[in-house]
Amino acid sequence: MIVVMKPEHTEQDLRQLVSHVEKLGLRTHLSRGERRTIVGIIGERDLIQEIPFTSFPGVEAAHPILQPYKLVNREFKEEDTKIRIGEHVELGGRAIPIIAGPCAVEGREVLDEIADALHALGIPMLRGGAFKPRTSPYSFQGLGELALKYMSDVRSRTGMPVVTEVMDPRDLLLVYKYADVLQIGTRNMQNFKLLTEVGQVDKPVILKRGMAATIKEFLMSAEYILSHGNDKVILCERGIRTFETETRNTLDLSAVPLLKKLSHLPVIVDPSHALGRTDLIPAMACAAVAAGADALMLEVHVRPHEALSDGSQSLTPAALQALLDRVEPVAQAVGRTILRTTAEHHAQVAETAS
Repeated sequence: MIVVMKPEHTEQDLRQLVSHVEKLGLRTHLSRGERRTIVGIIGERDLIQEIPFTSFPGVEAAHPILQPYKLVNREFKEEDTKIRIGEHVELGGRAIPIIAGPCAVEGREVLDEIADALHALGIPMLRGGAFKPRTSPYSFQGLGELALKYMSDVRSRTGMPVVTEVMDPRDLLLVYKYADVLQIGTRNMQNFKLLTEVGQVDKPVILKRGMAATIKEFLMSAEYILSHGNDKVILCERGIRTFETETRNTLDLSAVPLLKKLSHLPVIVDPSHALGRTDLIPAMACAAVAAGADALMLEVHVRPHEALSDGSQSLTPAALQALLDRVEPVAQAVGRTILRTTAEHHAQVAETAS
């Protein structure tokens, strides 16, 4: 149920409503938009339906949310959610940031080399895996906490916020200590214990769509996180499994406008994992921006042929620059820009580090 407050409602009106509802054992979630305030009521349906919401002072209307995902629903919050990351990045606004870096952190020197190349291109955010869930148990599994420390050092030196995956609730506090954004990978989209745990922290979470997940299942997983208090959720389309074998997965770009219609959460696209090959990434990155993506997540390596993980889908810094040259006019055509850090920002970071 969502309860819409009148524009002229008072804080006392709001407190009275919330207090009454919570005394009944129901949960409330407040959404203050530019034009109206909405109170989301969650709990036993029969109990909710018995409450005469419109008799409370300051209440304009009350109506049920028919979809099972309540808090991520566009009905609950009309305005797009904007998520601030660090000092210079905002997800969900006009500017589209690029999140780039290696699939896995392989060592300090190669990470520094990649990060410096990205920083020179004005890329605002660094991604990298510390714990790597691989199909084969014999593949490189990541460096763990050492990788997190390396990325933290890069952030201190460059100012680039760090995105990395958390795979296990037991690792959450460790990853939380180092990362600016937590990532839930496709294999863990329905790891409800993990979703519940990240729902109780105060850092942004990138939730990747499961490889065989429907849009409804995807949004229900996001609902798990929001229902436990963390509303800084970013939805990531990264391709779904179909019968096609020419690409690693099938990039479902229809999901971008659909998710933005159904939900207020930011939606980003990861064409690297969707395609599994670099030759198609620039075209699909352009298509993703045209479809309304709020950010692009790209795998980049200085020597893809030496990469310990996903080298076949990793762009070189030169290829990334060519991609940016293609995608920027597309962003401008749909009224947006590609976020690039400036020389002034680089100077500020260098002064702070010294």
